[in-house]
Amino acid sequence: MGLLDGIAGDIIGKLAGGQGGGIAQIAMDLLNQNGGLSGMLEKFNQGGLASQAASWVGKGENMPVSAEQIGQVLGGGQLAAMAEKFGVSPEVLSGQLAQHLPGMVDKLTPDGAVPADESNLLSQVFSLLK
Repeated sequence: MGLLDGIAGDIIGKLAGGQGGGIAQIAMDLLNQNGGLSGMLEKFNQGGLASQAASWVGKGENMPVSAEQIGQVLGGGQLAAMAEKFGVSPEVLSGQLAQHLPGMVDKLTPDGAVPADESNLLSQVFSLLK
């Protein structure tokens, strides 16, 4: 993990309600492995969770997602690999993602849309803190 990824992870952790580096790093990995924020949202759209994903980006209330739905969208392989990396079970990981992912996506899309230039996640995160 590079220095900038570590800083972005720490900031995302603060945005996730102070959950610290663990969930923040998981979020960074999830974004990196799925083509950024738009790629990850597209994966949720293709997985039948378009309404949920749209609510996280939009300005209204965030619809919940279950741990089971997270598992279906990410697939057992990706979820298991991430869980192993962080020393938790896939069930714990999917539960944590279900709890924190909607709020993180919401905070990364403050204007109700995915930013046009999402190539630099660190810049996006810093802009949230202004």
